[in-house]
Amino acid sequence: MRPRAYGCVSAALLALLAAGCGSRLPESEFTGRPTGPEQPADTSPLRVGIIASETSPVGGETFTGPRDGAKAYFDRLNAEGGIGGRKVEVHTCDDGGSGVGNNECVHELVDEKQVVALVGTTTLDYEGAPRVSEAGVPDIGGQPIGPAYETYPHLYSIYGSLAPRTGGKAGWDGKQYGGTEIYRYFKREHGARTAAVVSYNQAASAGYAQLIARGLKAEGYKVVTEQVDLALPNFRAVAADLKEQGADLVFDALDTHGNAQLCKAMDQVGARVTAKVTNAQNWNSAVPEDYKDAPRCRNALWVTGASRNFDEQGHAAVKEFRDATKDADRVSQWMLEGWAAAMWFTDAAKSCTGPVTRQCVDAYMRRGEPYDARGLLVPVVFEQRPEPPKTRRTCLSVARWQDGKGWVTEGGDMDENCSEVPQLPFEQ
Repeated sequence: MRPRAYGCVSAALLALLAAGCGSRLPESEFTGRPTGPEQPADTSPLRVGIIASETSPVGGETFTGPRDGAKAYFDRLNAEGGIGGRKVEVHTCDDGGSGVGNNECVHELVDEKQVVALVGTTTLDYEGAPRVSEAGVPDIGGQPIGPAYETYPHLYSIYGSLAPRTGGKAGWDGKQYGGTEIYRYFKREHGARTAAVVSYNQAASAGYAQLIARGLKAEGYKVVTEQVDLALPNFRAVAADLKEQGADLVFDALDTHGNAQLCKAMDQVGARVTAKVTNAQNWNSAVPEDYKDAPRCRNALWVTGASRNFDEQGHAAVKEFRDATKDADRVSQWMLEGWAAAMWFTDAAKSCTGPVTRQCVDAYMRRGEPYDARGLLVPVVFEQRPEPPKTRRTCLSVARWQDGKGWVTEGGDMDENCSEVPQLPFEQ
C-alpha cells in the first residue's frame, strides 16, 4: 500500500558479515556443509522462511499473495530437482498483523528454523525487522508496506532501493522518496486534471495517500482527499462527495475489500470517473466476484505497478507463472511478485560457488546490478546513495479491467512506458 522508494545497504555491511552477526551456531547448521574432493555433495534441504499477515485486521487474503506465489515457485523448482540437487524447504509463519506476532515469527524462522533467507515478506507491522538485519538474514523481495525496507541493511524490497539503509532513520534522515510517474501517465495519456485520493485512518494507508496527493499536485492536478474509518467505513458518503467534486480520477490506499465497497457506493450514487486507479495489492483475477455489485466502476478499474501484468500471457515468464498457478482460486499481481521474489532467491543461491550461506546470498543481492526476474519486474537495483535523487527515469506497468478480457495492458511495454519525473519526500 505504498509507492516505490529506493535505497541500498551500507558499506558497514561487510564488517557485519565478517563478524558473523546473528546466530551463535556454526554456519553449517543452517546453510549446508562445505563440499570437497573427500566429501559428498550436500543434499540436505535449503530452509527459507515466509512471513505473511494472514490473519491481519484487514482480512485473510490481503497479505497472502506473495507467500502463495513464492510457494508455487519453490514447488515447481523442487519438482525439477531443486538448487544443485538440494530441495528448498519452505517454512511459513502468520504474524497476525501485529508487532508481537511478527517478532515471534522472526524468532521462529531466524533463530529456531535457522533459515538461510526470508522470501516475499508481507507484513502489516514489521517489528522484527531489526532482528532480521542484526542476524544478517537476507530478506528478499518483500512488500514495503512500512519503512523497514528503507531502514535496515539485508532487507531487499521487491521494488529496489537507493537509500543508505544503515539501521537508523528510514530513507535519507527520515525522509523516503517516490516519483510522480503514475500521475504523469494519466495526464499525458488521458488528459486528467482533477483527482481524488481515498485512504483509511491507518498509518500506512494515510502515509501512502499523502504521497499520492503530493505527487498529483506536483503534476498540476486539483486534488480532493477523502478518509474513511478502518473499523466503520462510510463509503457512500465518500462516493457522494466524489460525485459532487467531479473527479476525473480516483486513487486509493485501500485493500481489495475497501475498493469493492467504494466502487459499489460510486455506482449507487452515480459517480462516474475516467479511471478508478488502484495499486498492485488489488490487482487480481477475482474482479468479477469482488466487484459484482459495481459493473460501471468495475470497468473503470485501472492498476499501476512495477511488475508485468499477470494477464500478459504472451510473455514467456508470465505464461510460466500462470501455468504453475492454474489451479489457484485467484491469481494476483502480488502473487506474481512473490514468484519473482522466490526466483530472485534461487538465482542468488545458484551464484554461491561454495555452500549456500546467508553471506553469499546477501552478496548477490547487494552487488549493485539491475535484476528483472526474466522480465517480470521493471529492473530493480540496490545502491547506496548519500543523497536522494531529485529526478529519476521511472518505468510503469499499467493495466485496465475489461469484462470478458480481464486485465488488459495499457501504455505499451512496461520497460518503455517511462518518464523522467521528480522524486518527492515523505515520512512514514
